Amino acid sequence: MRQVVVIGTGPAGLTAAIYLARANLRPLVIEGNEPGGQLTLTTEVENFPGFPDGIMGPELMENMRKQAEKFGAEFVRGWVNKVDLSGNVFKLQVDRTEELETKTLIISTGASAKMLGIPGEIENVGRGVSTCATCDGFFFRGKKIIVVGGGDSAMEEAIFLTKFASEVRIVHRRNELRASKIMQERARNNPKIRWSLDCTPVEVVSEGNRVTGLKVQHNETGIAEILETDGIFVAIGHKPNTSFLNGQIETDDLGYIVVKPGTTETNIPGVFACGDVQDHKFRQAITAAGSGCMAALECERYLENIGVHEGSAV
Repeated sequence: MRQVVVIGTGPAGLTAAIYLARANLRPLVIEGNEPGGQLTLTTEVENFPGFPDGIMGPELMENMRKQAEKFGAEFVRGWVNKVDLSGNVFKLQVDRTEELETKTLIISTGASAKMLGIPGEIENVGRGVSTCATCDGFFFRGKKIIVVGGGDSAMEEAIFLTKFASEVRIVHRRNELRASKIMQERARNNPKIRWSLDCTPVEVVSEGNRVTGLKVQHNETGIAEILETDGIFVAIGHKPNTSFLNGQIETDDLGYIVVKPGTTETNIPGVFACGDVQDHKFRQAITAAGSGCMAALECERYLENIGVHEGSAV
């Protein structure tokens, strides 16, 4: 029987683990298939307080993990397939074999990249279609690349890809971008970036085992055009990783966990949510970390209220 289990190891989950471990609650942290979350796919992080010269995303996550381990957090690699939140003790099935029991649960499973859902996309993932510029940008050195999206993530990926590509074209289905002014300005001032706005992607075109183009439809005229490219990076947002909950926790229309205002409490007492899995507005490392702190403190108080003391047996 565990006092607390944390699912997920992004900034939210790791911060929660640090606080819980320091409270002598010996949290068990389930890492999942992508330990460290989205920041492990990021290069330099410039806006996390305390690092005036920036820090690499994977390094930041590794430091946070070591800090949690230092205070006694335990980490296991696995994928939570199913949970049972119906009783006073919560049950988790990991990798379809192991079953864990815990008195409290912190969910920090984050969100995953959305896909376009057009013909040729899924079939060409790894053959020219990608959702991670920092993972795959190196393979497109000196080539033409398309980035699909109009938000900050799309601008960031496009700017990063100009380090490798000969040309980066941003394709967005609207005339106006959703990105912040500063990110738009950076992108528009980059001489390697070209624009195809008010265009809807309709098909990924490939030849053999490689992508050769993106078919788009110009919204104003209805005319279709194939934009030649060697690679397509999809940056159109994310979806929360909540399917494993099977509807047992209240979520909004987009699938994000609903928490009580000003807290990380879900509709189930003893279950808390933090990070991007419950935040589709800010989605920043620092806000995720802050919510992880909140979840840990609220979890600690909940355990105290039900009579669990620090250092009790796990």
